Amino acid sequence: MSTDKKIRIWFNRSFAVGYHYIQAVRNNEDGLQFEIYGSHRDPEHVSLLSCDYTEVEPVLTGDEYAEYCLDFCRRHEIEVFVPRWGMRYVVAAAEQFAQMGVKLVCCTDAQLLDEIEDKGNFFRSADEQQLMVVPEYEVVHTAEQFKAAYERIEAKGLRVCFKPTRMEGGVGFRVINNESDPLEDLFSTVSARVTFDHVYRTLSSVETFPELMVMELLEGPEYSIDCLASPEGELLAAIPRRKNGGRSRLLEHNEELLAIAARVASFYRIPYNYNLQLIYQGDTPKALEINPRMSGGLHMSCLTGINFPYLAVKMALGYPVEVQQPEYGLLTTYVEQPLVMQREHTEQPQA
Repeated sequence: MSTDKKIRIWFNRSFAVGYHYIQAVRNNEDGLQFEIYGSHRDPEHVSLLSCDYTEVEPVLTGDEYAEYCLDFCRRHEIEVFVPRWGMRYVVAAAEQFAQMGVKLVCCTDAQLLDEIEDKGNFFRSADEQQLMVVPEYEVVHTAEQFKAAYERIEAKGLRVCFKPTRMEGGVGFRVINNESDPLEDLFSTVSARVTFDHVYRTLSSVETFPELMVMELLEGPEYSIDCLASPEGELLAAIPRRKNGGRSRLLEHNEELLAIAARVASFYRIPYNYNLQLIYQGDTPKALEINPRMSGGLHMSCLTGINFPYLAVKMALGYPVEVQQPEYGLLTTYVEQPLVMQREHTEQPQA
């Protein structure tokens, strides 16, 4: 498959782990050659160190950001675009990218993205289709709704937490803990714990607020399942990655979770790389969220012998990719790697 022609590929604004994913594409097992373009608002962002060409992104959102992306592809004759930031805006312009001949390595079904990126919509869908067990939850947007949801869930003997329905990672996540000591909290590390009274008083200061999901706190082992699927949604690989304390992650052959991944793939048919998050409550894995993109820990799942970022790009280019055979049972971790970003060229003192 090796070719002398370099394929022009663009990775837009991403997290620091984008450095690893770009390197995975560059150092692919097929010897396919890429000219790699990267952009970010921060001109010193680490992900840009792995690119051949870099550009500082303007501060834009919505249609304006989509226009910037289209213009970037025109100016640099980009053939493959791997969007991370602003994916929703990019997908809204998917037809224009297709007309330019640009392959998008992401889910281009805007309706599906809306369904799964909103945690409330995802929980409803997953429950209705019996894809997995969802936690006790309610979606609220007034203080009184919040109070009723909290009391209902707590009455079942469950601890309660809440988070926005449309945020990534742990942004806005809080755990209700009425036994917290304000003075102790002040002198300890920053915590997600808050009292019900404090939250209720704050929410009562406005008539309505952006949707919050009030739900049972899941307290067992937490798993991320990194998935690779064909453009038609066929599941080609799934790696259950268990948080094992500290930075260690166990890449585990878990039949229960692999069956969930298979059901999710069959129903949603999300292409390329995506990630499921579940937490056990007792013996039952319960849904947390689904992310239609490369996860922050995908580089550890690549240790199973599957080059997740590259295989997604390979499929977008039209090459066949077979069902993968990962090596499970790996206990993994990660370390920081020092990198030189720039050298100042100064004259050395004479001996």
